Amino acid sequence: MLDNAKKWISALTDIGIGLLALAIVASLLVGPANMSFLGDVVGNITSLVTTLGGAGLAGLISLGVVLWLIQKK
Repeated sequence: MLDNAKKWISALTDIGIGLLALAIVASLLVGPANMSFLGDVVGNITSLVTTLGGAGLAGLISLGVVLWLIQKK
């Protein structure tokens, strides 16, 4: 049962990453003003990176943990 839940979570994560990539490309192509249904994806990612960068070592550790979780598959 736990393996089944892991498969579902992995599949949902893959779908989410794919949708994020699609939203980034679409936002870059048509501009955030024309993406009212997705919002300013690139601006949000830029803000997240700025926040993590301003947090110093804690931000770097947080980024490392997130990257480790994504690549762990």
